[in-house]
Amino acid sequence: MKKEVENEKEDELRPEYDFAQMKGGVRGKYVERYRSGTNLVLLDSDVAQAFPNDEAVNEALRLLMQVAQRQQPNTAVQRTE
Repeated sequence: MKKEVENEKEDELRPEYDFAQMKGGVRGKYVERYRSGTNLVLLDSDVAQAFPNDEAVNEALRLLMQVAQRQQPNTAVQRTE
């Protein structure tokens, strides 16, 4: 005689989770947003203290970009006559 093997796992879900009532779920609804990634940057605590919000960080970085562009040597060839 073969013994019956109990393969069914014990149901650990709460009784209020009735998945039969859940309709309209869409598989992969946010997959494109996930794949596009994010531009999240974590600041060290001393840097974060200097900037109260993301707008302040962006403003400072834009200013830094402008300064850096001014510091680059002019690559245009100047004519001497």
